[in-house]
Amino acid sequence: MTMTGMMQSTPLSIPHIFHRAEHQFGEKSIISAEGERTSVRDWATRVRRLATALDALDLSPGAAVATFAWNTRRHLELYYAVPCGGRVLHPLNIRLGEEQLRYIVDAARDEAIFIDRSLLAQFWPLADELPGVRHWVVMDDGSENVIPNDSRIVEYEALIDAAEPFEGAFEIEDENQAAGICFTSGTTGSPKGVVYSHRSTVLHALMSLAAGTIGICERDRVLPIVPMFHADAWGLPYSALFAGADIVLPGSDLRPATLLDLVAEHRVTVATGVPAIWAGMLPLLGSADLSSLRAVFGGGSATPARLASEWLERVGVPLTNTWGMTELSPAGAVGGLRSMHDGEADDVRELAQSAQGTAVPLVELRVVDVERGAVLPNDGESIGELQARGPTVASGYLGQQPDEELTPDGWLRTGDIASIDGRGYVVIRDRLKDLIKSGGEWIPSLALEDAIASHPDIAEVAVVGRAHEIWGERPVAFVVTRGELDTVGILEHLRSRVVKWWLPDEIVGIEEMPRTGTGKISKPDLRARDGALKPRS
Repeated sequence: MTMTGMMQSTPLSIPHIFHRAEHQFGEKSIISAEGERTSVRDWATRVRRLATALDALDLSPGAAVATFAWNTRRHLELYYAVPCGGRVLHPLNIRLGEEQLRYIVDAARDEAIFIDRSLLAQFWPLADELPGVRHWVVMDDGSENVIPNDSRIVEYEALIDAAEPFEGAFEIEDENQAAGICFTSGTTGSPKGVVYSHRSTVLHALMSLAAGTIGICERDRVLPIVPMFHADAWGLPYSALFAGADIVLPGSDLRPATLLDLVAEHRVTVATGVPAIWAGMLPLLGSADLSSLRAVFGGGSATPARLASEWLERVGVPLTNTWGMTELSPAGAVGGLRSMHDGEADDVRELAQSAQGTAVPLVELRVVDVERGAVLPNDGESIGELQARGPTVASGYLGQQPDEELTPDGWLRTGDIASIDGRGYVVIRDRLKDLIKSGGEWIPSLALEDAIASHPDIAEVAVVGRAHEIWGERPVAFVVTRGELDTVGILEHLRSRVVKWWLPDEIVGIEEMPRTGTGKISKPDLRARDGALKPRS
């Protein structure tokens, strides 16, 4: 007979993070882009008032509460008041179009939307098409946008002021109760809702505190540039307060100069954002005081090796790769060198530094042959679809039966093509849908993009497949250049870096890359630019 452990079965829940921050780190700071500084103690009192105010709105038990907002203190208050009060936080991507917003709000059955005043005009025209949304709560972010005279609209501060603080401890009895919903970007179909539980949120936050991952500690001052509407800002609103770190919230102004000023003024130690953010800062690095930084993380899309090396050379802080998905809460792997790399050759270290990293605690990763379904060895050479499982990995989607995204043995199919070496380092080779099959051979678009991006005149690049009568598909490169487009020079640059049949059939210069709602380059939009480009489902 197997012996049973005799530990208490206290639920893992977001209220624990809140109470810990309130009681242990009350003097720490939450800093807004405008320079407003609020103590965690005062912020916690507002969270308690907001929790009571949500009850006064007569929302259903377990109701979904949407947000349509930038990274602000008010948004952080909602991150805790909603799930601590037993409801479900649903951050809406402010860059989505009307059709997707209608679909997502309806799918989540949102009963209230908390919206920044500066964004009201963008969303309010849909109000009559969303009958399930009974309350629109406007948060004043300094905008002069007119607030319509409508009984459904409530002003956030008035709502807070009218409420008494919730007394005592927040209680969540079932750790598997839903705490939040984030929808995938839906670039290849309708967005899918990923429902985070209290348990998965706490476990993901704990993972972020582990040394060798993001490793947030009490002495840190964290700047989440990644939006709070994108996979819970990689969980940082929870993990930073869990550790007792100060938080700097950038608001709506994400210009490189403004962000660098925030780092310098508030002595930020840890910052996270998509590669495009870090690339935009390059021309200004020489004039910024970044001496407080100890870690900078890039994610959401692959970080070009050249961009990472420039940050290391000019700032002295490596731009560390991360890999994840909305379905993984979202972190799956974190990069960086380990002690085993000490003293190794430069080329070995550079290879490890450019990888997406090793699996974070509690997440398992494997690669599987796309055609045969066999699990491939971790030899760094075998390339297949990356699959994941663990307590922070989704087991299905909101309102849908588990489908082809899950394997029969319960692993999530990520859609990424990757290899894993003997030390556990993951290298993302491409998205499955972005692989280009030319003459029966695969061309990984990410590897070709990295080779093109190493040309000094290339600011951004995206490679897609174009239909070809003989070869099936051929690569076409879209580039944003720092000067005049020199196609001959780019091709000559590539000849020593890639095999001949990888060379693009055409290099197209564009002024700006189209982007998805989460800031990634939108390859479907690039494919749609030219009727000759092969459409993808």
